[in-house]
Formats: sequence, structure tokens, C-alpha cells
Amino acid sequence: MNPAITVLIADDHPIFRRGLCDIIAGDSSLRLAGEAADGEQAWRMIQQLRPAVAVLDIHMPRQTGIQISRLVLQHRLKVELVMLTMDTEEALLNKALNLGVKGYLLKESASTDLLQAIHQVARGNCYISPSLSGALVRRQTARDELWEKKPGLGKLSPTEREVLKLIAEDRTSKEIAELLGSSPRTIESHRQRISQKLELSGSHSLLRFAFDHKAEL
Repeated sequence: MNPAITVLIADDHPIFRRGLCDIIAGDSSLRLAGEAADGEQAWRMIQQLRPAVAVLDIHMPRQTGIQISRLVLQHRLKVELVMLTMDTEEALLNKALNLGVKGYLLKESASTDLLQAIHQVARGNCYISPSLSGALVRRQTARDELWEKKPGLGKLSPTEREVLKLIAEDRTSKEIAELLGSSPRTIESHRQRISQKLELSGSHSLLRFAFDHKAEL
């Protein structure tokens, strides 16, 4: 028998959070690891409890779901994230996906989609609210067009792709080096190789490219 999937629930609305916890309790293959009322508490519990899946409100006080996602990525923690939101804004969806979030649910459909989302992300798959499928199609179309225009993207190493995404977040070479456990000089070398592979020239061309195509990287 497989061990239960441990789940952390974090939302600053107590009644909504209680409802999510009740949904978890109704699935014998899941175990509630804990619940948090704000972002700081959620981040502390993620580090202490190491749940398999953390379900986070994207707009929590004292650390948003997006900020926690960035911390999880930086610390390379083995926890899959499901983001909860009332917004259908594509920019937020793209930001979450770029940070490695695998689950993205609209709160209005959380009662019906939550269990499926948790099971999918626990397996390493993605689950996005069906009503956001149009945004996903547009994201993929834009990504395909960019890769066709810049085939050098396919030649980037995993580290170079990670560096490019961090450049898109307006990180300096020093900040990227600290996040990746490297040196600023090594990051500068990565930047040069990325520019060469993408056929970018000029002192700010890589930064402009990263900003302009942040959602598709």
C-alpha cells in the first residue's frame, strides 16, 4: 500500500481553508500535514514539515504564493505546488508556471478540482483549471513561435535556461550566482554563451530578450 500524500493548505480565509481541509480529509490517500493562515507561516511549515504538496493562496499576506514559489525554487525543495486564485489574469498564470508551479486552480472550482490537482502534481504532472485552457493554448503558441524564431533556445543547457529565466526576473549576475551556488564570473560566462546561441549582440540585448519573452521561456 502506498503511503499517503502529505498536503499543506495555506489560505488566509479561515472558512475557505476549513473547506479545503475537509476535502483533503475525505480522501484516504491524502494526509493533511498542516494548515497556515498566512505566507510566512506557510513557508515555515513547508521547511519544517516537507509536505509532498503545498496548496497556496496566491494573494496571502506576509508572503504571497508567488513569493513562496520563488523560495521553494531557490532552496530546491522537493514539494509540488498548487496555486489558488480568484484571478484569470494570464500574467499571473505565466509567472507561476515559470517558477515551476504545476497546479493552478481558480477558487470558484477548487471544490471540484482540488483532489485531481493534488494527485496530478504529486505524480509530477501539471493540472490547470479547465477554464484557463485558452490561456495555456496562447502560451504554448507563443512559445512555439519563439522557438521557431530562435532555434538557439533548443541548444541551451539546463543551467543556461535557468540563468535566462532568472535574467528575466531582473536578477543581477551576483544574485543569480548566489541562487545557483556559483560565482558571478561563471554566470557572466553563461550570459555570453546564451547570447551567442541566441545570436544576440549589444550590452543590453540579452536583458531585453529575456524581459520581452519572459512568459515563453
